Amino acid sequence: MSTRIYAAGTGRILRQLRADRRTVAMILLVPSLLMVLLYFLYANVPTPAGQQSLFDRIAIAMLGILPFVVMFLITSIAMQRERTSGTLERLLTTPMSKLELLASYGSAFSVAALGQALLACAVAFGALGLTTTGPVVWVLVSAVLVAMLGVSIGLLCSAFAKTEFQAVQFMPLVVLPQFFLCGLLVPRDQMPDWLHIISNFLPLTYAVDALQEVSLHTGVTGRMGADIAVVVGFTVLALCAGAATLRRRTP
Repeated sequence: MSTRIYAAGTGRILRQLRADRRTVAMILLVPSLLMVLLYFLYANVPTPAGQQSLFDRIAIAMLGILPFVVMFLITSIAMQRERTSGTLERLLTTPMSKLELLASYGSAFSVAALGQALLACAVAFGALGLTTTGPVVWVLVSAVLVAMLGVSIGLLCSAFAKTEFQAVQFMPLVVLPQFFLCGLLVPRDQMPDWLHIISNFLPLTYAVDALQEVSLHTGVTGRMGADIAVVVGFTVLALCAGAATLRRRTP
């Protein structure tokens, strides 16, 4: 990879994002607003003595799930728009490689993901009173990494879509099964064996598990480190797969 080309690509995408105020607002505000909705949804649910409140248990996982969903949608649509507008074809006639292009997208949207995670954590821990046993900084790190995972998977899925509408249609196929099997709705050890096995191959499972480790332990555990490593590995793998399958334009 050329550092100069990669940096130029990242700068181009950041400038495009800055000019698109609606997209910036969606990236920054949607997770925070949904956290507020979640708070009022569980505000009157009683908490048994000595147990973690239902809001705390659900909200810590949603700090990873919501950025994943938002970034998946935005990046898959953005890349498809680049292809249908002809911008992608023009870019790939330059010395920029496919991997440099996707890495630029990953870096640019990671900056947006950082702002998203900072605001969502500030709202959750500051305004809504979310509490965890572990340090908040690890929640922030996990949230950013999960958002980057959503970016990389969104870029990969966009390679198989012919229109922006088709890119959105990948959400129920790619995102919802991960949400159902990540362990938030039903603990994974209570799932049927075949569903438990499937969940082992889904990256959001490890993201949610890492956040739950932060909520229950004061320091970094070996399990949390392994979870984060898996999330990073899936992110890199999805970016490489996206570069291998990226087409210049839609037939």
